[in-house]
Amino acid sequence: MIPESPIPNPKSRSAAAVVYSARYRIDIGPHVFPTDKYARIHARLIDTGIITPAEVVEPEPASWDQLALVHTAEYLAKMRDGTMTRDDVEQLELPWSRGMVEGFRLMTGGTITAAVLACGGSASYAGSAARVVAHIGGGLHHAFPNHGEGFCPFNDVAVAARVLQSSGIERIAIVDLDVHHGNGTSFIFESDPRVFTFSMHQQHNYPLFKPRGSLDVGLSDGVHDETYLRELERALPAVFDHRPQCVFYLAGADPYEDDQLGGLRLTKEGLRRRDRMVIDAARRAGLPLVIALAGGYARRVDDTVAIHAATIEEAAATGRVEGQEGQEGRVNSGD
Repeated sequence: MIPESPIPNPKSRSAAAVVYSARYRIDIGPHVFPTDKYARIHARLIDTGIITPAEVVEPEPASWDQLALVHTAEYLAKMRDGTMTRDDVEQLELPWSRGMVEGFRLMTGGTITAAVLACGGSASYAGSAARVVAHIGGGLHHAFPNHGEGFCPFNDVAVAARVLQSSGIERIAIVDLDVHHGNGTSFIFESDPRVFTFSMHQQHNYPLFKPRGSLDVGLSDGVHDETYLRELERALPAVFDHRPQCVFYLAGADPYEDDQLGGLRLTKEGLRRRDRMVIDAARRAGLPLVIALAGGYARRVDDTVAIHAATIEEAAATGRVEGQEGQEGRVNSGD
């Protein structure tokens, strides 16, 4: 049985829950990874009325036992005790600190919470309200079982997927649209036919080692909106042919044309169309959708914030459509 999680108000205007904690602002020193983006995204969504404070769910940290569903005991001991080697730290590309570990453990708990909510956090909630749950965080797809890399200490989506599987939701699909290949996620699930991993990314970019997933689409440098969206539209049917019970969507902001670590050329409007395509596909299939934000390193942090906020705006709009359809159905049935 799926564990209980806080449930958003079913009368809220979006019907799409949002998971977030102010503690995601993790001190990693001067860095290309702007961890303050999470607070800025949350503030923008509240200020513009896209979500209300009542719709925001505060997560609990992932337990060490939950992390152990994916990560090795040796690696977790290094992270917990601060015994990482210099090579470990260089590969992770984040400075070790207890605050860093606890911050990302909390963020992993956020993705678990989002997954539980999307799939029915309680008997009273199942089959209604938020089938789309957006996490203002997560998408740490470069973490492997025995090490972290590329700013990703724990693979939050993989841990959340394993939590769902342990609760009986076994068939999972992961749609990874970060500009970088989801190497850790592909490696973790390469021998698990229950999990379909789809990564569409810039081929000639980090990481060098790209383990084969269920479906990989490597794009040429400089791809623009129309080519990108055409390739995505072509690929998505294979994801849903897998017959997943839950879909995770890593909505990276780094395919943006002015991202420092990306070489694709998508516009903000192109990225919004991308989000709408994935969200609408999950809605048409009637499947729970868990959104994690993944990467975003635009030269102007405001651009990254705007792109991520637009993703959640699309999710909230879908929630309103579902809520309206549910109300119409009750009226038409005479309830």
